[in-house]
Amino acid sequence: MPSNSEAIEVVIPAGGVDLQGILTLPPGAVALVLFAHGTGSSRLSPRNRYVAAELNRCGMATLLMDLLLPDEDQVQAIRFDVELLATRLAQATSWVARQQAVPQRFGYFGASVGGAASIRAACQSSIPIHAVVSRGGRVDLAGPDALAKLLAPTMLIIGGLDLSVLERNESAYAQLTCTKKLVIVPGASHLFEEPGALESVARLAAQWFERYLGKDSP
Repeated sequence: MPSNSEAIEVVIPAGGVDLQGILTLPPGAVALVLFAHGTGSSRLSPRNRYVAAELNRCGMATLLMDLLLPDEDQVQAIRFDVELLATRLAQATSWVARQQAVPQRFGYFGASVGGAASIRAACQSSIPIHAVVSRGGRVDLAGPDALAKLLAPTMLIIGGLDLSVLERNESAYAQLTCTKKLVIVPGASHLFEEPGALESVARLAAQWFERYLGKDSP
């Protein structure tokens, strides 16, 4: 099991703004997962940091980042601007791919609106994206064109108690033509705050990324 992962505070240039991020590189990592947070969240989100730490323990590098500036994050319309979030995620992907010692196989982990941004960014990124995982994602906001165009193997994880999001995910899932899987975590709400719920998310995400980002992945 990799140890001594190096976490680095980074500044990511994206479309004329500087985004704050935390890049963690376990020794020998062969893949990197970029995180797209939900509304009102940030690179310091305890839930996404927990999932990132689990991925690090599995030998995957991670990039936690704020896709919005602090003042932008106060505006509801900007928080839900999926195209802006997706564009910045794709720009961050291009930036991190140019950094030394960063593995060159990439995946996205999106939460809430970040799930939609991950799907759109995977379609428009100049860097190939090999896997996507969405946690409680509003993937319906990606739009039918992006859902139909997405090529990266995609897993949608939804809490069984998150009924409105579950319904939207089932509709979006039907529009996906890529390799796909929909997993319902029983007894979990939108934030997966129930005992064991977030652990299930981390385990599922790690398994998906290991399958499609690992050394022996297609």
